[in-house]
Amino acid sequence: MSDGAARVDWNETDDAERWAIAAANDIAIALGDALAKQDRARLLLSGGTTPAPVYARLANADLDWSRVDVGLVDERWLPPGHPDRNDSLLRQHLLRDRAATARFEPFEGESLEQAVRDANLRDRGADVVVLGMGGDGHTASLFPGMRGLAQALASPQPYVAVDAAGCPGAGPWPRRISLTPAGLAPAATRLLLISGEAKRALLQRALDGDDALELPIRIAFTTPGAPMRVHWCP
Repeated sequence: MSDGAARVDWNETDDAERWAIAAANDIAIALGDALAKQDRARLLLSGGTTPAPVYARLANADLDWSRVDVGLVDERWLPPGHPDRNDSLLRQHLLRDRAATARFEPFEGESLEQAVRDANLRDRGADVVVLGMGGDGHTASLFPGMRGLAQALASPQPYVAVDAAGCPGAGPWPRRISLTPAGLAPAATRLLLISGEAKRALLQRALDGDDALELPIRIAFTTPGAPMRVHWCP
């Protein structure tokens, strides 16, 4: 593999339960470290089905959750309360038990553009960012072949509006909000949660290059800042 491998802290477990526990513990430790240094910590999380068991375990972490701001890496622009929104996943799996006192920052607004403006205005930099990776190599809502991908990757703003129409990985939800490399860069901890041999092989392929236009997941280790910590299980 190329130099990408040197920028990765690889962690693997032999089953899904241990994987979820290890990833949740890693997130909790990073939040605890941030809270020890400052009044509040900011956590950005990804949607999808993969991280749900991690979030369920994280919800019981022994942290002062009242000092934690929870936001999203990306969101599908759907009506509030829609079950396919990523914030619905967080409300179901994370924002309960001990984590019920966290301050949640969903994307809201009368329009997608307003929601992006508001998100950028309130952004103060994340302490911990949890990323996922699709089978096409996308992360957040940055899809290979997406119109405007180069502009999104180069944006100085932490969030952008994207239109992923025609990108198979986006499914039926093309209009989205996405974190950018600029939004990822400040985080002292960046984590990638993946499972399965196919995702492992895809990540190894990504590590052999640095063109984020081809595989946007590469922003996880090419964006200057913290190394990428990967949690993987079969």
